[in-house]
Amino acid sequence: MMRLAVLLSFCLLPLCGLAATPPNVIIILADDMAIGDLSYFNGGLTRTPNLDRLIDDGLWFSRAYSGSPVCSPSRAALLTGRYPHRTGVVSLDMNKEPLLTRLHKDETTLANVFAENGYRTGLVGKWHTGMGAGYGPLSRGFQEFEGFYGSDKTAYFNYVIQTGDSPDKPKEATDQYLTDELSKRAVSFVRRHADHPFFLHLAHYAPHRPLEAPEAAIQPYLKTGLNPEVATIYAMVEIMDRGIGELIAELEKLGIRKNTLIVFASDNGPDTVVPERFNVRLRGGKYQTYEGGIHVPLVMSCPGLWKAGVRDETVHFTDLFPTLIELCGLKHEPKNKLDGVSLVPLLTGKGQFAAPARFWQWNRAQPKYGHNAALRDGPWKLVRPYVTKNLIKKGETPAAPVLYHMDSDPQETQDLSQQHPARFEQMKSALEAWCQEVEKHRQRTVP
Repeated sequence: MMRLAVLLSFCLLPLCGLAATPPNVIIILADDMAIGDLSYFNGGLTRTPNLDRLIDDGLWFSRAYSGSPVCSPSRAALLTGRYPHRTGVVSLDMNKEPLLTRLHKDETTLANVFAENGYRTGLVGKWHTGMGAGYGPLSRGFQEFEGFYGSDKTAYFNYVIQTGDSPDKPKEATDQYLTDELSKRAVSFVRRHADHPFFLHLAHYAPHRPLEAPEAAIQPYLKTGLNPEVATIYAMVEIMDRGIGELIAELEKLGIRKNTLIVFASDNGPDTVVPERFNVRLRGGKYQTYEGGIHVPLVMSCPGLWKAGVRDETVHFTDLFPTLIELCGLKHEPKNKLDGVSLVPLLTGKGQFAAPARFWQWNRAQPKYGHNAALRDGPWKLVRPYVTKNLIKKGETPAAPVLYHMDSDPQETQDLSQQHPARFEQMKSALEAWCQEVEKHRQRTVP
């Protein structure tokens, strides 16, 4: 019945009160995963029983958006509660573009806040928001780090796990499939800190390229007639799901599942470089500010805090920062302006929630705000279209902005700019004002 409610009615069920004691928090982030990769929504194309159970047991956000259509900026938004441009993280390659891929030193992360409030904090998996002295995860609030930076050549059967910001001899781990290795380390973190409040960020690499999985996991999908690359992606997702199940089982074994909030999301939509696969008919994918690039899975599950349900309000990665601070009763006075708003009214069913307008923009290297930008305000969405980098001239996309009404046109097919000129001009002006504001913040002088 719950699944039918999610797919058809999206009705909210009654919620119970917040926990008497601060919950543990685990944020699990997939990499380049589509909503359509969940068997919950694809009619059994994949096998994701544990993620499906999180949806059944938690709150599913049917209109959830990442912070960016690509990984580094999106992760910056999640960690800081601020648009990625403000944080300084706007591009992808930390080796070639270190100044454009690291959090400004005056940024506060979720890990900082949890650590300051007595939580044990850990990151297992992908960092991808800064390299160099003072920019690694152990300098940004994480007390433990077992993973990789994100711009190195990571593969699933040949990779390096680092356990510090600048280890002299990083451990080479080649004896276990990467996703299984990260799952094992996440379980170990929970086991070590079961008697103390903890914040764990499990940042998986799957199903990011290179597309690799054990042959035994791929074969069942090949037998259904899928092409080899999509079959491999589905196998990668299934293995990640299996590890999430092992983590949940450990929480249950330790008797702390009901006081542990699990947040699951993907950093952005499916990679457009690999063959297209089912994604609930969303337009586009990774790199693009169309829905396929920024509309992502998001579920929050904590059986001890609230009952299961669905919310169809528009929510954004920046909302997780203020939500977790309020939900866990953390003491924090933001030094910088937060762009997110707390989702606690949606979780508790108490109080009012008004989704603000949401903004996105991305291109490689220095921002070119005339290209690949978007604004969503209620049911309306304005898009400055994405084009290939060879067609961008002086930072401007050669295609005119377009206006969509998302409630009636979720596939973004009909431009309504001519029918609603006042709305179109108002949103163009709002997007331009946002671009100027965040660029000013990006270029601020930071000690």
